[in-house]
Amino acid sequence: MSDTSISQAIATAAAEAARDKQAADVVVLDVASLLTITDYFVICSVASGPQLKAVTEGVEDRIRTGLDRRPVRREGDADGGWLLLDYIDVVVHVFGEDERAYYDLERLWSDAPRPAWAAAGARSAG
Repeated sequence: MSDTSISQAIATAAAEAARDKQAADVVVLDVASLLTITDYFVICSVASGPQLKAVTEGVEDRIRTGLDRRPVRREGDADGGWLLLDYIDVVVHVFGEDERAYYDLERLWSDAPRPAWAAAGARSAG
């Protein structure tokens, strides 16, 4: 698998796992042409601390079992309303609703395209 294929597989698995745990507004941004440190952001919202924990655990489990990858770093915590999983080429942001509105990563990275394959996954998951 090429690096690009691995990155896309991780982003896809993260988005699918987040949707499976009922995360809201799951978005994949292709930031590869804008940043040199990562290829994709996966961003989603949750309604509570327990759901934040469930979504991040679901993402980690899906990627570990399906792709044999583990995050190199975790930042944040459920009490703070935000958790980040860093897979180097993919960074997963799980936000509480208020935190997502405050940080507004989609606006900050509005030049980043949303891959068609990610949108197709959202339609088939709905």
